[in-house]
Amino acid sequence: MRKIALNQLDQLFAEIASAKTLYLPTDTKAGAKYTKWQQGAVLSDALNTVRSAKDFFFPQTENLMDFKVEGKNIEVIDTRSECEDFVLFGVRACDVKSFEVLDRVFLAEPVDSYYKNRREHGIILSLACTRPQETCFCGTFGIDAAEPEGDVVCYKTADALYLDAKSEKGNALLESLTCLTEDADTAPVEAQKAQTRTHLAKLPLAGLKTDGFGAGTTSKFFDAPEWKDLSATCLGCGTCTFVCPTCQCYDIKDFNTGHGVKRFRCWDSCMYSDFTKMSAGQPRLTQLERFRQRFMHKLVYYPTNNDGMFSCVGCGRCLAKCPIQMNIVKVMKKLGGSVND
Repeated sequence: MRKIALNQLDQLFAEIASAKTLYLPTDTKAGAKYTKWQQGAVLSDALNTVRSAKDFFFPQTENLMDFKVEGKNIEVIDTRSECEDFVLFGVRACDVKSFEVLDRVFLAEPVDSYYKNRREHGIILSLACTRPQETCFCGTFGIDAAEPEGDVVCYKTADALYLDAKSEKGNALLESLTCLTEDADTAPVEAQKAQTRTHLAKLPLAGLKTDGFGAGTTSKFFDAPEWKDLSATCLGCGTCTFVCPTCQCYDIKDFNTGHGVKRFRCWDSCMYSDFTKMSAGQPRLTQLERFRQRFMHKLVYYPTNNDGMFSCVGCGRCLAKCPIQMNIVKVMKKLGGSVND
């Protein structure tokens, strides 16, 4: 494990950015967001960013390819330009875990080469949490906010940043920073982990359990009468899906520019009335059905197809952003009574 004094963070960031593009959370009027580092940028103290780090691997919009049409001849043009390594600093444990959820979707056969390309070029420097909020419930899904995963795991104490490489990419990066960092005693990090875990155990949602949900429970929950009350006030706005780090639905469209055709994809939401609409009609006609689809996918369908892994990481963004205060926690409580008071 290595460390560097907090008053030397700008030097650390400058050294990383001299070789690779560096992104880190900074404060904006709309909340913390990932921005490209430049001299003078200040690392945000916010627990998490408004939008997750998912954007770097599965962006909200992206051009997939262009078509040049001349008579009956069609030329397909690969427009991908991402070929540089980049570093994401300050990714919290919940968001790091979300990459594993997305990997199981986009890296399964047939592999999404756009996503795969970005994942191969990205280096994750995670940051352990020290002040989890009341909306946090990552522990429900087996995530330790005090000890995240990542290529390099970072711990920020009162006076230093500790860095622990966990992968080949992480080792290579730390090796390039030996001129700025020094060997570190792990005692301050272990003390911080213990303090954070004590705090986590006292949070309002610390007792939230997934008992009863998971693989093979479709018949148990699909026709549950509780869906009617749970979905009654849902606006179908899709906010929950757009702030969620694990949602992976998208739409693909072609756009005629007058000089050719661009094919692009953009995020979509199962909460929208026209989601997966076909010529034969809409497979889920009511908001109840769309609402149920979202939460059944998180708690039942995804774990059924992915070795029991849930498609939620307990980041709490949907709790904070839903305009009607409806979220996965309320669904779990209503359907399963899954909080140990």
